[in-house]
Amino acid sequence: MEIKIGTQQILNGLFILSCLLFVGLCIDACGFIFNTIYSYFRPIGAQYYWNHLDFSDLYAFDKIRFVTTTSLTAIVLVLKAILFYLIVKLFYDKKVDLKYPFQLPMQRFIVLSSYLAFGIGIFSSWATDNYYWLASQQINLPSINELKIEGSGIWFFMSIFLFVIAQIFKRGIEIQNENDLTI
Repeated sequence: MEIKIGTQQILNGLFILSCLLFVGLCIDACGFIFNTIYSYFRPIGAQYYWNHLDFSDLYAFDKIRFVTTTSLTAIVLVLKAILFYLIVKLFYDKKVDLKYPFQLPMQRFIVLSSYLAFGIGIFSSWATDNYYWLASQQINLPSINELKIEGSGIWFFMSIFLFVIAQIFKRGIEIQNENDLTI
């Protein structure tokens, strides 16, 4: 018995996976935003933060640093959610045509994705630097993996890679348009 998985089945699976990741990232981002606002006015919330994180030492150290740290983490999560929203929207709007992949909506999607990846890299780097500074001040914080802000270098690399792919798509669109005009 041979199992054949076609491109359309892979794209359908990726669509479902993207939807699940988008929903999960939205829940995480909203949890961080809500808990930051709630903890600002009710300090007990810093001890029982989203996903059982404990920011009570940071809150006691400096309220502004608490808001900065949690806001940077929320920004990273929101940008990741927007990236997956674009992927879900691309699949949902059926803008992926496998017969003619070099189309303007696809090139725009890749360029926007590269900008978002660059933004995630910037805020992730900023949040990581802030985290290590706070850790050097002997403040007890959740691990950097629990905050989901690690890997800024990977996001920078991905943004450059996607930008190169976008330029290849741009050139492919130009060639495709020239060929359409000569027929």
